[in-house]
Amino acid sequence: MSNAQDIKTRLWEMANKLRGTMDASEYKNYILPFMFYRYLSENQHRYLLDNHLKDFYNVIDKEEREEYLEECSKGIGYAIAPEYTWDKIVSKIETHKIKASDFQDMFDSFNMNARRNPIAESDFADVFSDVNLGDTRLGSNTNERAKALNDIVLMINEFNFKDESGHDILGDVYEYLIGEFAASAGKKGGEFYTPHEVSQILARLVTINVKKIDDQFRVYDPTMGSGSLLLTVQKELPNGNEMGSVEFFGQELNTTTYNLARMNLMMHGVNYRNMELRRANTLDTDWPFAEKEGIQIPRKFDAVVANPPYSQNWDIKNVDREKDTRFKGFGVAPASKADYAFVLHGLYHLEKTGTMAIVLPHGVLFRGASEGKIRKNIINENLLDAVIGLPANLFYGTSIPTCILVFKGREARGNRKDILFIDASKQFEKGKNQNKLTEDNIEKIINTYKNRIDEDKYAHVATLEEIKENDYNLNIPRYVDTFEEEEIIPLPEIAKELKELDADITKSTNDLFELLNELTGTTEEAKIELKEFINILKEK
Repeated sequence: MSNAQDIKTRLWEMANKLRGTMDASEYKNYILPFMFYRYLSENQHRYLLDNHLKDFYNVIDKEEREEYLEECSKGIGYAIAPEYTWDKIVSKIETHKIKASDFQDMFDSFNMNARRNPIAESDFADVFSDVNLGDTRLGSNTNERAKALNDIVLMINEFNFKDESGHDILGDVYEYLIGEFAASAGKKGGEFYTPHEVSQILARLVTINVKKIDDQFRVYDPTMGSGSLLLTVQKELPNGNEMGSVEFFGQELNTTTYNLARMNLMMHGVNYRNMELRRANTLDTDWPFAEKEGIQIPRKFDAVVANPPYSQNWDIKNVDREKDTRFKGFGVAPASKADYAFVLHGLYHLEKTGTMAIVLPHGVLFRGASEGKIRKNIINENLLDAVIGLPANLFYGTSIPTCILVFKGREARGNRKDILFIDASKQFEKGKNQNKLTEDNIEKIINTYKNRIDEDKYAHVATLEEIKENDYNLNIPRYVDTFEEEEIIPLPEIAKELKELDADITKSTNDLFELLNELTGTTEEAKIELKEFINILKEK
């Protein structure tokens, strides 16, 4: 067994070496699915052992084999044929008996068997559709591509995904790799991953009052990306790790990212029966809902979390948005900025006792026209609980500063009529490419939200009267004064420094011209002397 961080680091180093010149955002579509396939195969093996069905691997009779496949599918939602188990694939690679076509046959077989269980089909079918085995970036010919895939399998097989205490860390390693791939992919990384520190804040905000899950906690992410935000909510719940204590709902437009989410949740031990994920455009038609006697009833959630694409265009031409019940009584977001459409969609699915936390650009706080009307209606309905300003450059997709809006259901808000403003924009740790929020930064935000009191240059609890006086403009500087007076330097001192600097530059320039005039050859001594002088100028 190895240290968990050691496994993560070594695996990432090996993955980087193997991917060569392939873009990180593309290479993830190979290593992550193969990790998931290993998980599924080993999970099936445990199921067979626990249910005294291990004879499956030796069955030859076709009818008996079919019975085993049906039994597996009924029990765990999918079935892997004996010839395509992870151990069998690894063995064929090690004994040089594998063919390039075996990988395609393996995925085709899995996909066919995934359709045996209608309830689980949406969770497992086509989950490996992004593995492009013919991609020339894996190799210029079939043999080179087969070798690249063999190397990936052997690399994944090298690790025992257990920590020192025997705890399964495969899910944590998987999520770590998603984060690393997102960081390496740059702007593309923002499409499928929310930085863990931001996820932690959102998750803690929506679980802050949960002492214990008595029945089942329901959480929904309408723009779920790779599903990490949903999993972070589970981790923040007191007994969220108990089987079936959390029910996950998520929606994602991008097929590749949707597949990542399905894998991510299951590799963290989430049973397919406790998750309902959908590949679709959240804004096009309403979801999720339950049907009762032919009538669609919107599902309500204890927590809604989201980090949607910022200020994106959305289609409001072909559908009468005025009749869309999600927006009724609030207004319709403009076609050029869907931010408030995501907000209203989330609010529509929030329980009266629930909490929603969503990351958005600062424009939602002050933009006018239709957005201004929506903002005013939300405030007058007493649904907005807090506005939290975050530092700039936290995300992979954009460097702009963002904010978190926290909403409460009507019962959760109770008689409270104020809105808490927190300006956390200046408290962060500067990173090479992205800024980071430290544990102390996160704790301060959460404690301030809990305490809900004014703090000089950091937080202010604004009354509804204050909000109205500002014409429902929520721009944070209107409520939290963060102005810092700069040190006053007397004008004579500035003039003196400028004079000295000017004299210094003039002398340096004259010295350089004199030196160049004196250098008549290209001797090594002359070159060294010139180089040293240039270094002196650089320092100045």
